[in-house]
Amino acid sequence: MHYVLFYDYVQDYLERRGALRDEHLVLARAAVERGELLLGGAFAGPADGGMLLFSGSSPAVAENFAKADPYVTKGLVTRWRVREWTTVVGKDAAQPVEPVTPD
Repeated sequence: MHYVLFYDYVQDYLERRGALRDEHLVLARAAVERGELLLGGAFAGPADGGMLLFSGSSPAVAENFAKADPYVTKGLVTRWRVREWTTVVGKDAAQPVEPVTPD
């Protein structure tokens, strides 16, 4: 299954992230190496939030990441939430659906 972790950032996120960025990226790269984190990044224009895409058997994989993330623990994230995402199209879709074609 796929799970999306959404972050809402503080207003001065861009000014404050530098001190925590390396620690955040080490955590993220470890999750990538384990096959849990597929994609992640901040929204642009404005940089008011971020989104990370996880693969796992439950939302715990994304929830545990957020609980350990210095962006969360050090106050750059004002709110986070995890949503299950039913992916049906694409080479990595968790539940591929083929179009029904008439005989």
